[in-house]
Amino acid sequence: MPDPLNKDGLHKLTRDLNSSAKKKGVVREYVEALLVAVLLAFVIRSFLIEPYKIPSKSMVPTLLVGDHIFVNKLAYGWRIPGTKKWLTYFGEPTRGEVMVFIYPEDEKLDFIKRVVGLPGDHIRMTDNKLYINDVEITNQDIEVVGINPQDKRNLLLPEAKASELPKDIKGIPFFRGYSNYQIKLEDMIGSKHLMQRSKLLPNNDSFDLTVPADTYFVMGDNRDQSADSRVWGFVPRKNLKGRAIFIWLSLDSDLGGVRFKRFGKKII
Repeated sequence: MPDPLNKDGLHKLTRDLNSSAKKKGVVREYVEALLVAVLLAFVIRSFLIEPYKIPSKSMVPTLLVGDHIFVNKLAYGWRIPGTKKWLTYFGEPTRGEVMVFIYPEDEKLDFIKRVVGLPGDHIRMTDNKLYINDVEITNQDIEVVGINPQDKRNLLLPEAKASELPKDIKGIPFFRGYSNYQIKLEDMIGSKHLMQRSKLLPNNDSFDLTVPADTYFVMGDNRDQSADSRVWGFVPRKNLKGRAIFIWLSLDSDLGGVRFKRFGKKII
């Protein structure tokens, strides 16, 4: 009977053990790297930055269906993930900024709107004019000539009007049915941004209210086709998730393809 511990057999056993150890080492490295990546993604998404996809037309022309944005979750403070319990507050939303929040009527949903009223603000709408603390919110009509022949994903503006837009607003994106709306540049007491009013179905509702403590009054930039605080009420402070900061991906739901020029666009 051959000796199981002869020289050749010992070398083979050693090689097999080393090979097995190396395989286990490689598997362990992959598993550890995967766990670290998952943990890092969880921390980033839960506490720092979270992606959000625009699902509706309520924020047109600022945000289009198919835009994917990043939300700064540190803008307002630390919140325990999956809850409305805040550990600490860093700051408050400012009038005119775009924020993401937990929808008060169905907390499984996240909504995105523009902040119009802060706690204590007196908000009223009369004859299609918006007033905040008795200051009329002015808006300037932006004339749209048609589709830009050099870039079908953007609308064509007269040169004089294009020069009047704030530098952070790089043109107006094409969206289906644009001719049914009047694009406007709204000045919300120092915060300038785009909004639109419907030519066909204007919302002529009037209201007069005061924003309660620890709540916010929000509206969509597609002013006549947005279910917002005019419909379902105020956003509680505890429902806030973060400030919308920029677009990182934009899939064109109207023309198809990708809106590459919207990548990295700051949200104002």
